[in-house]
Amino acid sequence: MDGETGAWTEILRPGLAIVFVGYNPSLPAWRTGHYYANPGNRFYRLLHDSGLTPHLLTPAEDRSLPDFGIGLVDLVAEPSARADQLTPAQYRAAVPALRAKLEAAAPKAVCCNGIGVFRHLFGAQPTRLGLQPGLTLGRSAVFVVPSTSGLVNGRSAERLAAFQELAVWLRKAAHGP
Repeated sequence: MDGETGAWTEILRPGLAIVFVGYNPSLPAWRTGHYYANPGNRFYRLLHDSGLTPHLLTPAEDRSLPDFGIGLVDLVAEPSARADQLTPAQYRAAVPALRAKLEAAAPKAVCCNGIGVFRHLFGAQPTRLGLQPGLTLGRSAVFVVPSTSGLVNGRSAERLAAFQELAVWLRKAAHGP
């Protein structure tokens, strides 16, 4: 959250390798002004364990993520305890503007942090976790990982595998064809 305006601040700029798209800020994230600040969220651990960051970051370090080629945005900039507390209409209304922002920023890849995020952005189920073959958002490849929320249990291995696939793909993309 931006202290002067009270607005949720995206971490987005042109030239990033990857932009993660979440549902909306959690209440702890909104209170602290930092993405994925809920102690149960596994986002920063997965960034590190997959090799996307060289050391384990904390939510308070989220503004340093562009130094690692990583950006963060949410479908809706309204806090809630759970993503399902917002209506499908709220998510649908936010999609056109978010898609335009992502296309303008043109990261190498866009990663939906949650299968439902993908459904909102693309109006369909993903074909698999990880890279979505043949699908782009503008010039960006599209990935899907299971939500890193602490409310989503039992998907640890799938979650890490999807983050690792993303990290390997980004390393290959950085070295060209």
